[in-house]
Parts: sequence; C-alpha cells; structure tokens
Amino acid sequence: MSFITTTDGTEIFYKDWGSGQPVVFHHGWPLSADDWDAQILFFLQHGYRVIAHDRRGHGRSTQTDMGNDMDTYAADVAALAVHLDLKDAVHIGHSTGGGEVARYVAQYGKGRVAKAVLIGAVPPIMLKTSANPGGLPIEVFDGFRAALAANRAQFFRDVPSGPFYGFNRPGAKVDDGVIDNWWRQGMMGGAKAHYDCIKAFSETDFTDDLKAIEVPVLIMHGDDDQIVPIADSALLTAKLVRRGTLKVYSGYPHGMCTTHADVVNADLLAFVRA
Repeated sequence: MSFITTTDGTEIFYKDWGSGQPVVFHHGWPLSADDWDAQILFFLQHGYRVIAHDRRGHGRSTQTDMGNDMDTYAADVAALAVHLDLKDAVHIGHSTGGGEVARYVAQYGKGRVAKAVLIGAVPPIMLKTSANPGGLPIEVFDGFRAALAANRAQFFRDVPSGPFYGFNRPGAKVDDGVIDNWWRQGMMGGAKAHYDCIKAFSETDFTDDLKAIEVPVLIMHGDDDQIVPIADSALLTAKLVRRGTLKVYSGYPHGMCTTHADVVNADLLAFVRA
C-alpha cells in the first residue's frame, strides 16, 4: 500500500492508478477512499489518472488524536499533491470532502488545479449561527457526538440504513451490501478522529474559500439530501463561487454517488472534458 508521511508524522494512505489528467477524490465522513470505487473505476476506464486518499484518522491512514481539522486536512492534501507532482488536476469532494476541496483549492491549488466539483458538500457552513440562520442547530451535531461516543458501531449502522442513502423513504429499495460497506469503512477509522471531524465539517466556515476559488466549479446536490440540506449548502455556494455551475438532482439522497452512480459519473465526465 502507498503512504506519504506528513510533517507531524501522520501516514496518509492513497491510491494512484492509471495515467493522463489527474482526477483526485475526497471522501466524506467517516468513510475512506473506497467510497469512490464506482467513480474511480469509471474514470480509470476513460483514460484518466485517479487518486484517492484516506483522510487522517480515517480508513488506512494514521488514527490521529490531533490535527483533525479542516486546515490540517487541506495541508495533508497539499503534501500529497506535491509528492505526486499533480498538475492540471480536477478535485472532486463529497460532503466533508467537499469542504476539504474548497479549502485546498483556495489555499494551495493555484497552478495545480484545473477544476473542482462539490457533491452534497458541507460549504459554506452547516452550523446555524446569527450569520447563517438557515443552518442546523448545534444540538444536531451534539447528538452525532453523543451517539458516536455511546456506541459507534450502532451509529454507523443507523446512518446508512436511514438518511444517508434515503433508505428511510417510502418505497426505497434497501441495499444491505451498501450499508455493510459504509459500516466497514467507518469502523476502519479512529473514534477520536471521527469525533473531532464532526466539529470540522459542521463549524468550519468556507465562505472566504469559496470566494477565492478561481477555477470552474461544478456543484452537484440532491434535493432530498437529509444529511446536508440543499437550501443552506449548494444553493448558497452557487452564489459565492465566481465560476460555478449548479446541478440539482430531483429526489436524490446524500449518498447519490453510490445510489445513482451512472448519472453522477456521466455528468462528472462531461464537466471534466468540457
């Protein structure tokens, strides 16, 4: 397996397959690079170089008890990009990974990034504040922390079984394999890193990052996203980025890269090729 070691000694696992223009995938919480299997194989088959890493504390990377914040996540990506000498890259982030993409592209991407994609992404900020009245109250995220601390294994069953993939909707076809894979990825990571990351994805304000991004940005979001509601995320992000394109998917859930991979992949490819 391939790893880089960051300045604080953290080992970051990554996949680097194929050749051609680099497409870099940034996963959501509490998952790993494996969550992008459907997209990685698709782009590999279309002649692209695909890269995906496990965020620190997640998957096969070091189970860190420090540095579990968005600034460090972005710095880790920057270290990986330098190590792999990535240029003209397209960075695609889902959920928490979308926040990671926004911060990385804004702060480190100049000269290395061609385009960015935010899918079901957390920016501009998830938390309800006086400046963001449409956000989710802190009690929601306190509930996440309490559930994780009390019984992480059960919590990581409840999330994919219900709102993440929309399996709680009437008439939904539940996929046990998808649920099991979500649980597998989550339980690979560290409890402390996962706990800390809740603050990172919910309280980080990406407003300035979004305003600073100069490359084209595709914003993809399902209007039935129960994890990151569209009204306070994608719809606001589209107003903040300079060169943004918003695509809203009727009825799609948060985990639409898995449940609707065929549609998502085709739209991603069209954007990358454009």
